[in-house]
Amino acid sequence: MKIKNKTLVYCFLLSLFFPATILSQETEQFKPTFNWNITSQFWLRYSDLNDGSEIHGEPTSDFFDISIRRLRIPISAQITPKIYAYGMFGGNNYNFKGDDFPIGILDLYVEYSFAKYFEVGFGKSGWQGLNRWNIRSSKTLMGLDSPLFTLNSVEINDDIGRLFGLWVKGQAGNFDYRMTFNRPFYVKNVPNGSVNFANNKPRVKTSAYVKYQFFDHESNKSAYQTGTYLQKKKVFNIGAGFQYQPEAMSDGDANLEETNIYDITHFAADSFLNLPLSNGNAITAYLGYFDYDFGKDYIRNVGANNPTTGGGTDFNGSGVAFPMIGTGTTWYGQFGYAFKEAQILNLPTVIQPNIAVQHSNWDALNDNMTVYDFTVNFLINGSHDNKISLGYQHRPIFDATTLEQKDYKGMAVLQYQISFH
Repeated sequence: MKIKNKTLVYCFLLSLFFPATILSQETEQFKPTFNWNITSQFWLRYSDLNDGSEIHGEPTSDFFDISIRRLRIPISAQITPKIYAYGMFGGNNYNFKGDDFPIGILDLYVEYSFAKYFEVGFGKSGWQGLNRWNIRSSKTLMGLDSPLFTLNSVEINDDIGRLFGLWVKGQAGNFDYRMTFNRPFYVKNVPNGSVNFANNKPRVKTSAYVKYQFFDHESNKSAYQTGTYLQKKKVFNIGAGFQYQPEAMSDGDANLEETNIYDITHFAADSFLNLPLSNGNAITAYLGYFDYDFGKDYIRNVGANNPTTGGGTDFNGSGVAFPMIGTGTTWYGQFGYAFKEAQILNLPTVIQPNIAVQHSNWDALNDNMTVYDFTVNFLINGSHDNKISLGYQHRPIFDATTLEQKDYKGMAVLQYQISFH
């Protein structure tokens, strides 16, 4: 492993301490705080691969692999009562392909709090609007993996969902809001006939999300929303948001007059419930509606931690990919039930079975796209710090000619998540 942008890392670490000295007169009683941890997710997986998949040129119909799905090293500091700094280092998908796994800078930013209802930050971050799951805590996920379709431009004009920008956020009464202004990364590939991300000057991506909190209030210290609180918190929220980026898409070279240019315009509304029950169990549930407009018939196949290197004879492409993101509408729901802590192999453990369903009506396809994710979590000591998850994803396969669904295939994963503080 190697660390990229070492100078930025050193500057960030220095910034955690230097302002505490020059601004200590804000209050003599305040003591700066510093926190960090390391979280890793390991995957042991069996995949029924899409037809025609290849691994280094060899046709492969099914495959077993082991990988590091995620590595996260968040570092934060409350430097003064008003100044907060945050950094997150890590990477995704370190596997048998042998690619370098650099520990990159995912987040690096500072915030200033004028009041609880008005805080301002800038830097590289995951602060975005639209919906609850657009940016979420990978450590506290209820499902095996995050709903990747909510990261609707992931790894095209962003860095695993992160961008450089400025945001305002706050909490006033039961309302929690965020509004962001981010500059996407430049896209080098030129669209060729089909609508895709344009190779022009990236315009500012504006987004916002507002939620109303009926019961316990959630922290807005971090951009990353909690996936499940288990039995620890009573939460019910409803929210709505949008994303807008002008001239973000095209069907050809964006510098040519005959090319059609499209804006990105997304809307979403959702609700989230985490409810401890009187019998010691707990329910976690989510329901969201998403309306994506990338331009005419945009569609993108995505396979999480895809083990293949090419091939694919169906519309899905190779490996474990399916039509995850596109122009059209989506309903997404999650439901989980956490049983009260019990002794399993002499260890206090919370068992949490859950299901997630993404049902999308993409303009480019002739059938609806529905994918199912089934997961059972075993949380030792009722904590995400030591968690074992067994998951199965049931994905649809679409014919390359008719664009109709023809089959389903599956992927089974045993995940181990460990955190060090």
